[in-house]
Amino acid sequence: MTGKIILTALIGYLLGSVNASLVVGKFYGVDVRKHGSGNAGATNTLRTLGKTAALFVSLGDVLKGMLACLIGHYIIGHIEDVGNLGIMIAGLFAVIGHNWPVYFGFKGGKGIFTSFAVILIMDWRMGLILLGFFIVIVIFTKYVSLGSVASAAFFPFISLIPAFEKSLIFTLFATIIALLAINRHRENIKRIINGTESKLGAKNNEE
Repeated sequence: MTGKIILTALIGYLLGSVNASLVVGKFYGVDVRKHGSGNAGATNTLRTLGKTAALFVSLGDVLKGMLACLIGHYIIGHIEDVGNLGIMIAGLFAVIGHNWPVYFGFKGGKGIFTSFAVILIMDWRMGLILLGFFIVIVIFTKYVSLGSVASAAFFPFISLIPAFEKSLIFTLFATIIALLAINRHRENIKRIINGTESKLGAKNNEE
């Protein structure tokens, strides 16, 4: 089992390291980390390269997260009293790979699209709840970053709802994914507190 866990984590990390914004940027001859907010994500791609590029980045970040989870499911699968450990390990390391990609000098994005894809595969019901929560927050505050952070923070808590029947291991993975998202948004959090964070539609909006 140890070998399967290591293999699953490695595959998840390597898939996650394929940062779509940086791959798409190569076709434009642009490194999005050197423009706009400097973030290797879909929103900065939208601002720097336009809607078509941003669409491909979004799809790429979602698909790699889903693919990693499916491979993890195939390698390890479901374990009684734990849940689908393969999906959890592969998904977590796909997010880590996105944030710190081995192919791009360990400087990646914030992992929101990839995290969302992983959560959908882990439990699509939770994914839709978090998406709705995100949308409501963004509508009322116009802060995309706040919606991302709040939704991520909410993930571990909804995993504790008895109706979902999740293990403590699941909640542990949910907590780690949430902490990764919050950590990657720490500068956004500071700007929100200081009142300098850009709102939806503003030039400096970030993922």
